[in-house]
Amino acid sequence: MIVVNPDKAKSIWKDKWREARKPILASLDIEFMKAVEAGDSEKQAEIASKKQALRDVTQTEINGNTPEEIKAVWPSVLN
Repeated sequence: MIVVNPDKAKSIWKDKWREARKPILASLDIEFMKAVEAGDSEKQAEIASKKQALRDVTQTEINGNTPEEIKAVWPSVLN
């Protein structure tokens, strides 16, 4: 019989979130540098806010304990 450790499963699932956000952050870094070069402080603030939301994604609470419930949680910021 296989027993799932919910805390470990949640940690692994959040690692998948970290992997999913890497290319998004890289793209935002490029956009941010373009905004810096253009002197667009409003765009810089907008991008900084998006980047912070991506950094905060791992603070999202996963309430389920089964593998199915855990996998059902996918933060919209990663879409």
